[in-house]
Amino acid sequence: LFPTAGEEALANERLFHIDVAQPALFAVEYAMAQWWLHCGVKPALMMGHSLGEYVAACVAGVFSLEDALRIVAQRARLVQVLSAGAMLAVPLPESELAPFLAAGCDLAAVNGEQLCVLAGTPEAIARAEDELRARQHLPRRMHVAVAFHSRLVDPAVAALEQLVASVPRHAPRSPFISNLSGLPITVQEATSPAYWGRHLRH
Repeated sequence: LFPTAGEEALANERLFHIDVAQPALFAVEYAMAQWWLHCGVKPALMMGHSLGEYVAACVAGVFSLEDALRIVAQRARLVQVLSAGAMLAVPLPESELAPFLAAGCDLAAVNGEQLCVLAGTPEAIARAEDELRARQHLPRRMHVAVAFHSRLVDPAVAALEQLVASVPRHAPRSPFISNLSGLPITVQEATSPAYWGRHLRH
């Protein structure tokens, strides 16, 4: 995260690996949240994107910091060994993505009315990217080597659920938004290992 002069290239190369990047991302997001809390800002509602929901859950007290770090690190190791994948940010609404889903991509995220993310094999994403460019759209490849929130992460879901089940889980002390529903998370969801498995997949 803080390379010395001349080490930036090596640091960037290491951060491309999910087993390093994901814990680093969690650490930065958690540190930012703690800085705001230290400044006296008490959130009325929190929302974290994908891995960021683990930060929100940790700040809300669902997981201890130690357990959240353990889950995030092991989650990263689980997906690091999956088949290669790719992700593509697409400036289209969900309603217009059916042809790409039929062609082997999965809908990984709906980030806005006109912004979604497709995930899948490198070949499926390359075909989608070519098709979108042919239609004069400007898709953007994401800097990842795994197709998060797609069928390619299915082999990791059960192991992640077992990992979450192995640590204490508590009702959130502060509300945060579920990435799965877009609504405030319920106690049942936040404390359910199956919820976090669905969170990885969907």
